[in-house]
Amino acid sequence: MQKRPFLGWFTTPAVLIAFGIAASFLAIVQYSLRAHVPGSLDPGGFTLDNFTTLWKAIYGQAFVNTVMLCVWTALFTLLIGYPLAYALVRTKNAAIRSSILLISLTPLFLGEIVRTYSWIIVLGNRGFLNGLLMSAGIIDQPIDFMFTMLGVVIALVHFTLPIVVVMLAAALAHIDRNLERAATSLGAGRIRAFLTVTLPLSTPGIVAATSTAFAWTFSAFATPQMIGGGQVQTISTLVYQVGFASFNFPLAASLSLVGLVVTVAVLAVFNIGIRRLERIGAH
Repeated sequence: MQKRPFLGWFTTPAVLIAFGIAASFLAIVQYSLRAHVPGSLDPGGFTLDNFTTLWKAIYGQAFVNTVMLCVWTALFTLLIGYPLAYALVRTKNAAIRSSILLISLTPLFLGEIVRTYSWIIVLGNRGFLNGLLMSAGIIDQPIDFMFTMLGVVIALVHFTLPIVVVMLAAALAHIDRNLERAATSLGAGRIRAFLTVTLPLSTPGIVAATSTAFAWTFSAFATPQMIGGGQVQTISTLVYQVGFASFNFPLAASLSLVGLVVTVAVLAVFNIGIRRLERIGAH
């Protein structure tokens, strides 16, 4: 039997992190089953009222808004990220490749608050985007991007684009170019070769990138809070308001717990729906 003297050193940090995550999750579960005592930070006795309260319209709308934000963000990020990843992998010009990589990964090096404030400057009624459209004569009055679902989606696409580009580029880089050459040698044009060879083979990367974008957007807080301005309620912003404005930590814990369950359920349905496409990509 081969000895592994350093195995304990390598596994100990992972075990400690797993223990911390498990302890935090159990604390959330425990708080979600306790009653809120007005005027006190200490929870009361056992109750299920926190979960029955979530049936109110305000909480249901927050869940709907969150899922829709995740869906639209994942979709638009994929539509923008796939051409960027394709150009990053296939271009032969080193300058163009470096420029695409720099533009795509820059958001990772900016803090979430800084990035969100930048979008406030761009999307405001007197911001860069409205000023540009009005100067070009396309619009006569500013478009309301701030405090709308559209503005939040635009900022979240910028937030999730780097990870999507990286994951799609990794998937495209592993595709054998000889398969595309074989398709073109058999009479297929470049577009048909892409649609019948490259796109199906990149399906696993599309699945992974879209799932990651969805899950990452689900937990976003600063962007919906600052761009949405309280007009676009999501689960994360509602947890903040309930927990730190009303100090109703049991209800905030139940919101977090149900949000986690909804995330897992939506991703499970998503994976079931695209499993056939993934099998096509594998072939």
